[in-house]
Amino acid sequence: MEVTARAPGKIILAGEHAVVHGYTAVASSIDLYTVFSIRLRSEDDDTVKLKLNDIGLDFSWSVRRIKEVLSHLGSPFSSTPTSCSLETIKSLATLVDEQSFPETKIGLASGVYAFLWLYTSILGFKPATVTVSSELPVGAGLGSSAAYCVSLSAALLALSDSVKLDVSQKGWSTFNESEAELVNKWAFEGEKIIHGKPSGVDNSVSTFGNVIKFKSGVMTGVNSNMPLRMLITNTKVGRDTKALVANVSARKSRHPDAMCSVLNAIEAISDEWSTIIQSHAVDDLYLSANEEKLGELMEMNQGLLLSIGVSHASIENVLQTSMKYKLASKLTGAGGGGCVLTLLPTHISGEVIDKLVEELGSFGFQSFTAGIGGKGVQISFDHSS
Repeated sequence: MEVTARAPGKIILAGEHAVVHGYTAVASSIDLYTVFSIRLRSEDDDTVKLKLNDIGLDFSWSVRRIKEVLSHLGSPFSSTPTSCSLETIKSLATLVDEQSFPETKIGLASGVYAFLWLYTSILGFKPATVTVSSELPVGAGLGSSAAYCVSLSAALLALSDSVKLDVSQKGWSTFNESEAELVNKWAFEGEKIIHGKPSGVDNSVSTFGNVIKFKSGVMTGVNSNMPLRMLITNTKVGRDTKALVANVSARKSRHPDAMCSVLNAIEAISDEWSTIIQSHAVDDLYLSANEEKLGELMEMNQGLLLSIGVSHASIENVLQTSMKYKLASKLTGAGGGGCVLTLLPTHISGEVIDKLVEELGSFGFQSFTAGIGGKGVQISFDHSS
């Protein structure tokens, strides 16, 4: 049997940077996914194989070697999400260093560490073939690492004794609330290996889907009733998130009163966002009016983000280009490059979107459409394998 799990990426709709200082942010899942498939092998085949399809990398370890290096872990503990110790990180590094890891891809090594930790912690030392593919660009602020950890954790737990799923069910199915929480906690442990001190927002959105409000470590679900679509433009400009966050903090220290006003304004936008998307559209006119309000909020949010120093020339190019089509845009995530959201109203034609994508492509940007607020992690079973 082969088990497959898919988990969505995420976008920040409003409140980035303000959330670091204790203000509200609104995040949403998007219908772009990372997919993990796991097929257990016979005990005679003493290997764990990991295939990273999108970057063309394959890894293979003997179960015997994994046991040897990680002997201190003992039996799997799938029902008890546990942090990876520094000692174990060093052991995982030993296993990864034994592989032919290209120097140009070395930044992805932490993702392989997370794989080995989650795999051995949840399933133990079982031979298997594991494949992963993703529609999410890496390092663009769309939650690719969280979707990786969530889909991996879900697939592993589906093969463990810690969740009870109907393996005869066809198509995609979901976890119950307590099982999803277990997936989320394990995924967070994987995120900690990759990022050090993640907020937990990305993996929570990827696990549970829909829209959430996040403030001072507290997450609240938002039941979105608006069928929204975004054009997501990846500027392909790398950014240093830590430096951007530090620069905003420094500006807040230099101008506390002014920055307090800006951050309060951003929080007001976040609150209004969540109120609007929870309202039920009684007709097309009402829906169109709400879309116009969201567009105005995006423009205001972007102006405030520009004022705190996190925009970039590439982002401004997207804004000016989408403005030609009378469409509202804003950066999402840390800024300084990365991705930009453009709200696509329900009345917009495919022809207009194609023209906009083509024009943005002339800058070297990559654009793709995505629905927001969809389901979180899902699982399926294939008995033909």
